[in-house]
Amino acid sequence: MSTRVVEVDPERLEGWLERFAANNPGPDAPQRVVGTERFDHLPLAVVLVRRGGYAVGLADGAAYAASKVGTRHVQSRTSAGGWSQQRFARRRGNQADELVRAVTDHAARLLLSPRPAGLVVGGDKALVRDVLADPRLAALADLPRRELYDLPDPRRSVLEDALRRGRVVRVTVEDR
Repeated sequence: MSTRVVEVDPERLEGWLERFAANNPGPDAPQRVVGTERFDHLPLAVVLVRRGGYAVGLADGAAYAASKVGTRHVQSRTSAGGWSQQRFARRRGNQADELVRAVTDHAARLLLSPRPAGLVVGGDKALVRDVLADPRLAALADLPRRELYDLPDPRRSVLEDALRRGRVVRVTVEDR
């Protein structure tokens, strides 16, 4: 037996479960639902940060009430050695700090009013942690959280996908 997780939009869950039961009738069915995990928190704050960009948004349902998407350049690693390597590392660190500052400013402006009931985060774990460590965002720290670290560089379409995936019901299906 193996299990897998299927992501179903909350608006479609009832119909999905009905079709699943119709296709898998009785106790000897080849598949069965063994669990569901809902994430019904509205409004929902979304914070995505990678070295190439960022996206923050506050959603009430399936649409954003407020959002901001942007890019910031953070230099990648270099193979240079010695003084050059240290200089590039300092530059990278300064650029990453500037990115975190920009994302934190946008998050503080957009995500705290009205107070969100849930949080979706994604991108670079260390950068997300740095953004959420800001005292202005303390209200977000204890919110129920869904993590989506497999997302690509934040763009508008990625922000929309993060909201969709943040709201889905995760249905665990057991295959016999």
